[in-house]
Amino acid sequence: MNKTQERIELAKGYRPKAKDEYMCPEHLEYFRRKLTDWRQELVEESQETINNLREEVRDVGDEAERATRETENSLELRTRDRYRKLINKIDKALLRIEDGSYGYCDETGEEIGIARLEARPIATLCLDAQERWELRQRQMRDSR
Repeated sequence: MNKTQERIELAKGYRPKAKDEYMCPEHLEYFRRKLTDWRQELVEESQETINNLREEVRDVGDEAERATRETENSLELRTRDRYRKLINKIDKALLRIEDGSYGYCDETGEEIGIARLEARPIATLCLDAQERWELRQRQMRDSR
């Protein structure tokens, strides 16, 4: 689906079915909305984190309280960084929807599958390719 095509209207509560043509316009619209909604939630949560850190009073009591606050801030910033990376992956998935490659494995070109995309809409590998990638990662880690 390209940007010039009109968006598909989906029935309320629509869920992709395996019996439908794989990555038909309805599937693509469903995942586009799912990804867009997820992205918006992450942006809003990140903004809340930024606002919380800005509003926080820097001059807090004793060293223990300051250390606790710094640890909390560090966790918030790590979460925000994770969100930033996730938003980047969501943006890439949205681009794949636009260019017609969404739902197909980057490694093999095979269908990733509706169930896998429901669980992880940013997936770029089919299950077999993902398992091979994870095995290579473990082997590299073990060989160090």
